[in-house]
Amino acid sequence: MPAEREITSPVPLTLPDGRLNPDAVGWSRRPLHDTDGIGRGRVGFARNKRWEYWAVTTPTHVAAVVVSDIGYAAVPSLFVLDRVSGEQISVDGISPFARGTTLPGTLDHGASSAHTGTLSIVITPVGAGTRIRATTERVELDYIAELPAQHERLGVVVPWSERLFQYTVKDPARPATGRLTVDGTEHVLPEGESWATLDHGRGRWPYSIGWNWGAGSGRVDGHTIGLQVGGKWTDGTCSTENAITVDGALTKISDDLAWQYDESDWLRPWTLKGGPVDLTFHPEHLRRAVTQLGVLSSRTHQCFGTWTGSVADVSVDGIFGWAEDVHQRW
Repeated sequence: MPAEREITSPVPLTLPDGRLNPDAVGWSRRPLHDTDGIGRGRVGFARNKRWEYWAVTTPTHVAAVVVSDIGYAAVPSLFVLDRVSGEQISVDGISPFARGTTLPGTLDHGASSAHTGTLSIVITPVGAGTRIRATTERVELDYIAELPAQHERLGVVVPWSERLFQYTVKDPARPATGRLTVDGTEHVLPEGESWATLDHGRGRWPYSIGWNWGAGSGRVDGHTIGLQVGGKWTDGTCSTENAITVDGALTKISDDLAWQYDESDWLRPWTLKGGPVDLTFHPEHLRRAVTQLGVLSSRTHQCFGTWTGSVADVSVDGIFGWAEDVHQRW
């Protein structure tokens, strides 16, 4: 694969008419794209997608929240997995025309929030990171995803056409501190063993599309490792969302990856290969999720487990995270 273009100065994602700015196509080590233009103008009316996904992993739990506006509805959610017992809690909502939902135009330019009758989520930039809070009948979540001074964050623009494109920031291995309360039992996030991961998205997607996404965070041989890999949705665009961070320093991987896994047995090991990437993912828990709401439908198989192997001679042996197969119509 040819090297992708690294963007090193601020750039607007869209032109004044809402189409993709050709100068925005590339990747960056920190958020440099102004995405305020998404949703403005007539181009792509009701087809623009905006979301913030935050997940935190600890030795005992996984907790993830989503604040999203997919153009004609908001679809917030919360998911908690008890890694010890295998119990999972899922709370999903939908609000026509994104009522009760707020998202800033550009990353870190304001708070994101979603409020329904069963779920409340507030995501707020703070001095040295991001505060994530969520409340449901059974769950209270309140933690800080710290942003160390030298921590680099992968930003990528994926272009399908001048009308269809996506800007994503994928950001694993953020140290997390705080608490998770489930059914009245408080779990303090253990420092040095708790990691937050961000998936930030702004763009305009094809109606029907599938993707793979994998991420992992942890410490290997005294170094903090953040793994970010993807596939399917970037095929044919000359962009990828593959990278690894070591103590916050990011190495971009421009090679497409070959994902292999057994759709008849999702808990068998997954393999990912391509360029300097040689990885195996070992699932320990499967989350299935199916949504069918008229024009909106999704099918998700998300496995949680540990990674082994290497990326560009960097070992990832033992870091915890996930790998998923998703098909979406939206």
